[in-house]
Amino acid sequence: MALEQGGEERLSDQEVERYSRQLILDGVGEAGQRKLAEARVLVVGAGALGAPVIQYLAGAGVGRLEIWDGDRVELSNLARQPVHGDDDLGSSKAESATRAARRINGAVDVVAVSRRMQAEEVGAVVIPQTVVCDATDDFEIKFALNDACVAAGVPLVHAAILEYGGQLTSVVPGGPCLRCLFGAPPAPGEVPTCAQAGILGPVAAVVGGMQAVETLKLVLGVGEPLSGRLLVYDALRPRARTVDFPIDLSCAAPHPRRPANQQELQQI
Repeated sequence: MALEQGGEERLSDQEVERYSRQLILDGVGEAGQRKLAEARVLVVGAGALGAPVIQYLAGAGVGRLEIWDGDRVELSNLARQPVHGDDDLGSSKAESATRAARRINGAVDVVAVSRRMQAEEVGAVVIPQTVVCDATDDFEIKFALNDACVAAGVPLVHAAILEYGGQLTSVVPGGPCLRCLFGAPPAPGEVPTCAQAGILGPVAAVVGGMQAVETLKLVLGVGEPLSGRLLVYDALRPRARTVDFPIDLSCAAPHPRRPANQQELQQI
């Protein structure tokens, strides 16, 4: 970007060409593209969900991507995690995904953190972010991200996949959160992993793609976020439906301000 007269940045000719198909959209334009360039997005997990999220956010021109993942690329990952390839086997997933994001768009500042996020550090990591993407299969970290985002007022886009389906919701300031919906993390072993139950690769692409869309909407301030609604995708039927859920007044998440009564709750 270059400075126009008056101090406002304008897109270069190369940027106009790169982002041409989204620049013509209502709600994007040059102002929206500047919002994307200024945004910081945290992606926790560079696996099946993180792969499409990282690819599309980099392609859209999000200014800074911070990718956390403590795993290494295995052969069994390659069928559903297209940011990784044969040459990445044995590499850190965070670093492999970072290389892929930079290949897609060298203008994006991509930071790789090649270790498992710890619950006690989540709050500090979340605070500077514009949006957080929960693309991890670690339930402890999912709920730690939820609590930290609620406390900091940072939007969180949650997604999960298994077998032939997945789910998606957004936690936005003042709205319901994961604890309103699920209460607490499941007990260890209660929910099977993809390694135990399986996952069809393109299902991850569909749900991860929707997670990227929701993230871009939140950055741009367009459309309606999936706040208070869980989108459930079933690839076999096929169908996608939404399930509404309200704020839980007894929720354990650290909401900065709770509704004072049921009437105020209904206005959110």
